[in-house]
Amino acid sequence: MTTGPLAPTLRHSRLTTLGRRAAALLAVLALAQTAGTGGAVAAPTGSSAPAVPARYTHQQLAWQPCAEEATLECATMTVPRDWHHPGHGPDLAVAVSRHRASDPGQRIGTLLTAAGGPGGQGLLRPADHVRNAPALGAAYDIIGFDQRGVGRSTRAVCQTPEEFQAFFTGDFRDDTPADRARVIAASRAFATDCERRSDGLLPYLTTEQTARDIDLLRALLGERRISYYGPSYATMIGAYYATLFPHRIERMVLDSNIGFDGTWERFQQGQPMSFQRRFEEDFLPWLAARDATYHYGTTPAEAKDRWEARRAALRAHPIVDGSLVLGPNQLDNGTIQGIYRENNGFTLLATALTALDDWPAADPAARATARRVFGAYLSPEFLAAYFAVTCSDTPWTRDLSVWAERGAENAARWPLVGARTLAFSAVCASWPTATAPRVRVTGAGLPPTLMLNSVHDPATYYEAALSAHRALRGSRLVTVTGNGDHGQYPGPNACVRSAVESYLLAGKVPAGDLTCPSADTA
Repeated sequence: MTTGPLAPTLRHSRLTTLGRRAAALLAVLALAQTAGTGGAVAAPTGSSAPAVPARYTHQQLAWQPCAEEATLECATMTVPRDWHHPGHGPDLAVAVSRHRASDPGQRIGTLLTAAGGPGGQGLLRPADHVRNAPALGAAYDIIGFDQRGVGRSTRAVCQTPEEFQAFFTGDFRDDTPADRARVIAASRAFATDCERRSDGLLPYLTTEQTARDIDLLRALLGERRISYYGPSYATMIGAYYATLFPHRIERMVLDSNIGFDGTWERFQQGQPMSFQRRFEEDFLPWLAARDATYHYGTTPAEAKDRWEARRAALRAHPIVDGSLVLGPNQLDNGTIQGIYRENNGFTLLATALTALDDWPAADPAARATARRVFGAYLSPEFLAAYFAVTCSDTPWTRDLSVWAERGAENAARWPLVGARTLAFSAVCASWPTATAPRVRVTGAGLPPTLMLNSVHDPATYYEAALSAHRALRGSRLVTVTGNGDHGQYPGPNACVRSAVESYLLAGKVPAGDLTCPSADTA
């Protein structure tokens, strides 16, 4: 771990019961104010949301034990469909949860957590944090939620699983005019079905709207300030919230960072490179080193050739087993999913690959693993939220000739993810346009923020993290070397855990950026 001296402890916010009630009233009043008054809101590009109607600010959260997780309490919060026109359209429900600090005498405050994706469910995440980071569970009330459009909150409706099969049919690497037309038709059908079946909801499933949901939740919890932990896409949620409401942040940890300083289009153009890098420089060497177990070759080149041969075989003869169809796109999907984390991910992927050599005769356990790895990826429910955010938060090029050309280039250079460029971009080209204002992240008015990123993260690649770090004024970046895992905390790396918990529990801010070697190379 490379570091300098630690800064003095930040001010803790510990309120008595009476004080918390007073803070709740002040928070509700401040929520209704416009930018620049009381330090409540820092609105993007000079605009602000209107005053919040009392039916939202005066609601009571009816906490009850969560049905799925007895250690948590759950409630439902009502929010406007559009924070910029709160009287228009039906209200939305946002499912929220909490775990009370297990050591009230040492309670620091409230730590809000969010899920990645976009499309991940965050309602039960506080239970994972309490199990894996008990020190946080002792000192914080830990809050989770399913963001609008996800899980138990009001959701978009797109396609049935049967209808959705058309989206990943065939081989995204095929690039004839007929192939392009088929891919574009399936993408347009998905976008059209989402819009037709979601009753006008799609334009309001944006990160900016979610950030405003969070501030209502903060006020209803009676907190003047909250701390925040968010991984993956939740780094963007946190960055947007902190930009809109900088004086509401006590401490913030952003883990595995989206390029929240730019557009989704720019960020996603970098992912074909980073997924290919993770596949070729991390997974294939790992697989080759275990040839005695998986029999995929003794060198990364041999393992890659074997993987490509398997892909070609699946293109010619997909595996069909009941409702399960495993073709080349499904092999790509499972490989993409398997390389997010070395622990468990690499082993599950390698085990699943062995089942594809002779499916009928494969070990039943390996076949079951293959069903999980290759047959359960990106449901229509997940993609409804995913595209709502990525297509709507920031501008998107809608000229499909541009995406056909980029798709061909990406498939040639970085085929694992690059081959799907046209399919995913064609959805955004057909997606309804959002009306929420743009948010430009600067870090103005924020306390120091802690950012974490591994150098070979496939999804939230390091180059984007560096750019986001430069944009988020006053942030400290913890770089994890010798590692490509997505999501660094809580985990086995003692250096990362020390940096995060010293910050969240003791308010100790690193004097500058840190370097943490991975657990394997330390």
